[in-house]
Amino acid sequence: MNESNSIRVVIADDQELVRAGFAMVIGSQPDMDVVGQAGDGGEAVTLAEALHPDVVLMDVRMPGMDGIEATRRITALTSDDALPRSTRVIILTTFDLDEYVMAAINAGASGFLLKDTEPETLLNSIRTVFNGNAIIAPSATKRLIEKMMQDGYATGNAPDHAANAGIPGAGTGTGSSPTAGNPSVGAAVANDPHPVYTDPELELLTDREREVLVEIAHGLSNQEIADKLFISLPTVKTHVAHILAKINARDRVQAVVFAYDNRLV
Repeated sequence: MNESNSIRVVIADDQELVRAGFAMVIGSQPDMDVVGQAGDGGEAVTLAEALHPDVVLMDVRMPGMDGIEATRRITALTSDDALPRSTRVIILTTFDLDEYVMAAINAGASGFLLKDTEPETLLNSIRTVFNGNAIIAPSATKRLIEKMMQDGYATGNAPDHAANAGIPGAGTGTGSSPTAGNPSVGAAVANDPHPVYTDPELELLTDREREVLVEIAHGLSNQEIADKLFISLPTVKTHVAHILAKINARDRVQAVVFAYDNRLV
């Protein structure tokens, strides 16, 4: 496929063998091209500015500039129209890096994958993100949820993971939790099995939209939501669009954070 019509990918990882492995898998696809490889976050930002990739696979721990700060800078370039095409970032993480996931999402990442992800899942995730959606590794979702609950994301007292982890610049993105700094939300749900939600954005959702949001938070695809709720796929897509607009979420990842932050699941 001609490069101009393919999904242009940059791989950022400080381990050359890891980059080579991902490049081999991605390069085998007729609809994808690996246009650059970076060994640290600073180089990833430089490549994003120069090559305008569609997707950047971003490792978290790298020498120099880490993946969180690099993600923040790349998504800032896109939001400021400094890049002529939208560049989305997929964070690559492992189970022992869960503390970085929320900072990555807040920095603007369109999702995250575990490094032991199956090749077919990796490829489908790249296509999903390229098409404007977001992804969360299903096997890591439960741990992420537990981390959010333990660290206070459901009580309006969300900590800055970047500060705790010593990651420079992370946690300063524009995708912060809609209920951060609003203790009344946490107070309303702390002990009441049927709480009255005080988040004004949450109250904008219809009952059906809230149902759909819950299934998004459970990691279901649009088709799976349609099947479960016995509605059509176009209807689900319409609901998802309305949900994202009403809660001011950039993508499904932020919608998941919003759902757990407001104790919908």
